[in-house]
Amino acid sequence: MKLPAIQSPAFTAFAAASALVVTAFASGCESSPPEPTAAPERKTEAQTQNKEAPGQPEKSARPRIQLPKPTKKKVSAKPVAEVKPSEDDPVKGKWTLADATKGLPAGKSLVATIETDQGSLECTLFEDKAPITVANFVGLARGVRPWKTPEGKWEKKPAYDGTIFHRIIKGFMIQGGDAKKNGSGEAGYVIPDEVWEDANHDRPGLLCMANRGPNTNSAQFFITDEAAFHLDGGYTIFGECAPVDVVHKIASVPVVREKPETPPVIQKVTVTRK
Repeated sequence: MKLPAIQSPAFTAFAAASALVVTAFASGCESSPPEPTAAPERKTEAQTQNKEAPGQPEKSARPRIQLPKPTKKKVSAKPVAEVKPSEDDPVKGKWTLADATKGLPAGKSLVATIETDQGSLECTLFEDKAPITVANFVGLARGVRPWKTPEGKWEKKPAYDGTIFHRIIKGFMIQGGDAKKNGSGEAGYVIPDEVWEDANHDRPGLLCMANRGPNTNSAQFFITDEAAFHLDGGYTIFGECAPVDVVHKIASVPVVREKPETPPVIQKVTVTRK
């Protein structure tokens, strides 16, 4: 998705050997929430600076504050907002799960297999909890939902094949799904947040949408590398990926300021029912 300059305070955190560090932001998350609990094993330049939340560009360093150990809090379901369709969207924002899954075989579970050069991830999609988000992801992955390419053309083609994980923070998350491969791309439209009851970012492997504020989800997604409770209530969780060892492997590639030196490639995303 497009990531313009921050218009509202943002936050996230990094782990250091002697203290927890956090930056508060107000883009749909609770104020002053705790950072991820897992401390990265490898020190990089990125670990000496504050980190922004998924979907947000980096900001300058801010004062460090001490925080208690993160704890799981109650997440209540939120009403799904209405978003204004893009004027040139061929489907005018009308896209359903039935549209996205048309032609798929029968089965109980909707599964997306993300093949990468670091291994494959099998992601069970939460179509019952986040149907709008799942419909969007499946439509983009299968190439049946029109989206605006980096060249500015609306096309029906797989949106994720050949893209990369462009932003990686070990102990936090891996972010990808941008056709521009630099974190600034989007699909040409946005969809609303879907925050369901007890939607906690409480473990690695959760498949979530990146955003640049409330109800600005588009194409970019991230997968948690560890629990990230500070994102609760502000980011849509729409699936769970396994094995987590592959997530950890991707999260462990060398990075410079959150950008991987050799970006892991998303070779292909296949969706089916099982």
